[in-house]
Amino acid sequence: MGLWVKRLIIANVAMYGLEMFLPGVMGQLIFVGDVAYTLTHPWTIVTYMFLHDPRNIWHIAFNMLTLYFFGSRVEERLGGPTFIGLYLVSGVAGALLSFLTPGTTSVVGASGAIMGVLMAYAMYWPRERIYIYGILPVEAWLLIAFYVLWDVAGTRGIGGAGVAHYAHLGGFAAGFVFLKALELRSPTRAWKKSVVGAAAPKILGGSDDMRRWREIRLDDLHPINRAEVVRLLQKAQADGVKALTIDERATLERFAGATLQ
Repeated sequence: MGLWVKRLIIANVAMYGLEMFLPGVMGQLIFVGDVAYTLTHPWTIVTYMFLHDPRNIWHIAFNMLTLYFFGSRVEERLGGPTFIGLYLVSGVAGALLSFLTPGTTSVVGASGAIMGVLMAYAMYWPRERIYIYGILPVEAWLLIAFYVLWDVAGTRGIGGAGVAHYAHLGGFAAGFVFLKALELRSPTRAWKKSVVGAAAPKILGGSDDMRRWREIRLDDLHPINRAEVVRLLQKAQADGVKALTIDERATLERFAGATLQ
């Protein structure tokens, strides 16, 4: 389990216990979709995502299980600081989009923030199979597409009564934008751009690249990343560096750069 995933689960469970013993705490921390109230209680756009319905233990149980199963891998990919940034930005966006909910609605729960994490999972591992109820296999991108369509339908009053559909959509949208912005600032993207604009020999690579890639410290990598690096090195060894795609070369360059820091 990732460090920040563990901290978030502990924080949510601790707040749930506090709600049980001090019910009045929700009145000061819950998000209310009213501009005037939010201006006098600005902290609620953050605190609401650490609260859950005290009358329904499945609310917090489902959210924390989802965070546990999907969050750790996303945290491993992004790193702790970036992961918590994704989580909080998605949660805040969920609160802000909830202003679109008709009438004045109170919102609690980590769902908006977790939807941003799910979006990240689907973007990084779109073909990963997720087993619903441990039986039905669904690829990650399809599961997220279903959730998005379900929430869009919910905003039109079709099913899902009592669910913060706008908060979910805000989390999805923020997660997507956050990761795209991260990609634009990525050193890997800059490297890929320079390679695409380079001469053919540079694109094809050579012995210098292979020598540098072989120096990647495999023991320092997460098992998932280690397996991918080994696969790419074996492909380059068997078929030549020119057999690697631009994305595959960028992956090796990213890990080679990490080992030189």
